[in-house]
Amino acid sequence: MNISTWLKNAAKQLKDIGISTARLDAELILSHTLRKPRTFLHAHLDDELDPRRHEIANARLQLRSERVPLAYITGHKEFYGRTFKVSPATLIPRPESESLIETLLALTASEIAPKTLVDVGTGSGALAITAKLERPHLHVTASDISQKALAIATENAQKLGADVHFRTMNLLNEHAGTIDYIIANLPYVDKTWGDTSPELRHEPPEALYADEGGLKLIYKLLPQAARWLANDGFLLLEADPTQFAAITQKAAQYKLAPTTQNDYCLVLQKQ
Repeated sequence: MNISTWLKNAAKQLKDIGISTARLDAELILSHTLRKPRTFLHAHLDDELDPRRHEIANARLQLRSERVPLAYITGHKEFYGRTFKVSPATLIPRPESESLIETLLALTASEIAPKTLVDVGTGSGALAITAKLERPHLHVTASDISQKALAIATENAQKLGADVHFRTMNLLNEHAGTIDYIIANLPYVDKTWGDTSPELRHEPPEALYADEGGLKLIYKLLPQAARWLANDGFLLLEADPTQFAAITQKAAQYKLAPTTQNDYCLVLQKQ
């Protein structure tokens, strides 16, 4: 079978089960299998597939047909212009999380002196590593309760040359010391929400779902953040915008006041 025929058959298979990016996914699976860019496929449509590569591509296509996220099949995901290793032990970095980085960069635009930042629930390390690479003056600590996730995050930091300190920690329970910036993309999906993607069932549920309308862990973090944030320090949270009002109301109990909303990012400042 040549490349053209495989792509056509694969795209049809994925389209038939409702995957809107069927052709793109087929091309990414095959380019990953052949270890060639997609442009190679377009220029070599008549090339015959090696039997072993054909077998591997078919196995990966079957995974995608079972709605395994493409990032888990290829083992990587782009975030803020960089490539991060991911695995089923980590949540897949999403474009909406880039609003946390954009907001952090705006807050730190004129800074020169060293500041501290803690990324709570780092997962693949995308936020912590990006923050450090974009703002080298930040002393960045990234924490997670999952040792498997921390292993992936550490590997990403080494590959990208980011000097980030990683530690096992449940929220900020084991932390001590003043923090200038806290960023957190904690689980905020309520299991009762409808219309969730079939791909979500392959991601770690502990990184996606939370009780109390999706806000249980965020609510637990608020008093901890208030305790350790420097005066006028900032907490940057990712959440659904429909949750911002409830978070803001709860945060007021701990003298954390909202300053900015940017897409999925809510910023609270210690008063």
